[in-house]
Amino acid sequence: MRVLRRSPFATRLWGVCAALLTLVSLTPAGCVRRRMTVRSNPPGALTYVDDQPIGVTPVSSAYTYYATRNIRLIKDGYQTQTVKQRFRAPWYQFPPLDFISENLWPFEIRDERTVDVDLIPQQIVPNHELFQRAQEMRDSSREGVFTPLPNTAPPFSSEVILGAPY
Repeated sequence: MRVLRRSPFATRLWGVCAALLTLVSLTPAGCVRRRMTVRSNPPGALTYVDDQPIGVTPVSSAYTYYATRNIRLIKDGYQTQTVKQRFRAPWYQFPPLDFISENLWPFEIRDERTVDVDLIPQQIVPNHELFQRAQEMRDSSREGVFTPLPNTAPPFSSEVILGAPY
């Protein structure tokens, strides 16, 4: 009867593998904490990120993926502001470095982004000006002529794009 024996090299290899596995399992796993803070001037605006309410400014929220976010701020007496904010991935979030920073790096990495938005006071159009514009439109429609409205700010929403365009 023949007995199989391990070679000294195989025994040493198994020992090294077991030591590395133990070392990796004992080290705390790294993670990346992503957080965005939305601030407005004046503060107190209801904030929506990708059509999900997150609170009243100044407000912070965690996020998972880097992308372009639609941030909408609503406050009485001010125009609703819609901001398209692009969050670019930092260098340590590109493959294969993302695996290391998310799973193997023993320390926490914080990625904090801030979005500042200035709210524009809502302009109230006096009644006589509103009636005058309505009468002008009525008269032009009777004549079959379309007259565009004067260049004014949109009454309910304005859009601002922040970040580098791509």
